[in-house]
This record gives sequence, C-alpha cells and structure tokens, in this order.
Amino acid sequence: MMTRLYFNDVVTRDGFQIETNFIPTDDKVKLIDALSHCGFAKIEVTSFTSPKAIPMLRDAEEVMGKIQRVPGVEYTVLVPNLRGAERAFESKADEFNLVMSTSETHNLANLRMGREKSFAGLSAVIQYVDARVPINVSLSTAFGCPMEGEVSQAVVEEFAQRFADLGVRGLTICDTTGMANPEQVKQMCEALLKRFPALQLTLHFHNTRGMGLANVLAAVQAGIVRFDGSLGGLGGCPYAPGASGNISSEDAIHMLDAMGYDTGINISKLIGLARQLPTIVGHAVPGQVAKAGCTYDLHPAPPYVEELRAR
Repeated sequence: MMTRLYFNDVVTRDGFQIETNFIPTDDKVKLIDALSHCGFAKIEVTSFTSPKAIPMLRDAEEVMGKIQRVPGVEYTVLVPNLRGAERAFESKADEFNLVMSTSETHNLANLRMGREKSFAGLSAVIQYVDARVPINVSLSTAFGCPMEGEVSQAVVEEFAQRFADLGVRGLTICDTTGMANPEQVKQMCEALLKRFPALQLTLHFHNTRGMGLANVLAAVQAGIVRFDGSLGGLGGCPYAPGASGNISSEDAIHMLDAMGYDTGINISKLIGLARQLPTIVGHAVPGQVAKAGCTYDLHPAPPYVEELRAR
C-alpha cells in the first residue's frame, strides 16, 4: 500500500492575499466550507496581520466566525506577532502559523526587520501561546533568495533547530520564489527528517519556474508526507516579479493519486471547485488539471472511428 499523504490548502490566505480586487467575505466562507469537504488535513483560512498591510484579509475575524468547521480538519491562521496571536485565540484557530525568512535580505524586504529581530518576536509569541494551541513555523526562502541567491542548508537547519528547541509542533520549509530543484529538495528533506523525526514537516513549493510538481515528487520520495498547495495555483510572492503562484493543489493531488498514493482527497470535488475559482477572483488561474480534466476522464472517439473499425 502506498504512503498516506496529507495536504493543506492555502488559497484563501496565501492565494488571495496578493489579489487586487477584494473578495467578498461570504465568497471566502463559501469556498472554505466547500474545501472542508474535500479531505484536506488543514486549511489556512486567513492572516491576523494588520488590515492596513493586507486589506484583502481585513475580514479575518468575520471569516473565522462564519465558517462551518468539519471534524478532522484543522483551521490554521497566519500569526505575525503578539497582537495577531491575541486575535487568533479569540477566533479559536486550531493552529498558529508563524513566518520568517531564512534569508536576511528577504526578511528585511518582506517583514522590515532582520532575522534575529523576527526570531525574538516569534519566540515571544511562542512563549505567550504557552502550548495552548499547536504552533507551526514557516521558514521562507529556504531553497534560495531572489536577492541573495543561495541560502545554505546549514542556515535552514539552524533556524529549524532553534524553533524545535522552543517546542513548536511543526515546520514548513518554503520555496517562496520557486528556486528549488528536485536534487536540492531531496537533500534538504532527508537531512531534516533525520534531524527532526518528531516534528510535523511540511513542504511548501511554488511553481515559478515550472518545477513545483517535480519538487513535490522529490520530497515524497525522500519521505515527506505533508504538503501545502493552493487551489488553482493562486498566490505568489511580491518579491518575485511576474512569478506564478503556489503549486496547484489539484494538480499535485491528481499526480500523486495517479501514482497510487493515498491523499485522502476527493479529486473530482476539488477539480469542480478549481473550475469555479476564476469566477471568484475574476481572472484565469494557473492550474492545469481543471482545464484538461483527469487523465482517467475518457472522451468519445469521433464517429468515423467506428466506421474505420468496421472495415
């Protein structure tokens, strides 16, 4: 029997946050409720960041209050600081996701502070939470920075160790701007699995250079069982101009299903949602399977084929 894999969908947070037109609260709630019935392990609902910083997610409390929670699904939220943690507690989030970059330059560009200041701030959040809610830390630009170039695996492992020592439940290793390649992914995953066998390790890939699914496969073959994806492949990083977004959840799941892995996902239901997504966001989305259909969707042969057969 193939390994059981677990997928987290991040479309309503990571996917929506760089959309220019505000997506109505009720549309977000409806989409999350539909995703809840697809078989995801987690759904990253929103971010408790400043509404001024990300106006798209200014309705975080309202969305968290309206969604219909399905048993077995964890509803996770991005928490940038202590104030965000307080808001997340009030909204009864199942998991807090904290974020910093392993690249100093990207952290300065994205969070407007150095890595050590970020680490200190996130440490304070972890101390405040005091194990009342599970914490996941997402380490951005773990496979390369668009401004610095290479980020050494040793640096990624060092930050991973520091957060592991603080008692977090999980780490998400993020290819924020799609710079990873499968060999690099294999080496990183093998090292982290060996060093942190007790942590939930999640891989977060972008398809910026068309290597997203190849990287997923490399991670699976190295032993990783948890992945982020975004419905339709929505999202992206503002510091990777012209970049496409996250890997498409339905594309990655379709590939792994076809290979015999158990993803726990209802792929036909998920593809149906992906086909509705352009109407919600008002433009085409990068995902491929929703356009082409599953490999096992058969099409009728042209009428003349039967005539040729009969000859």
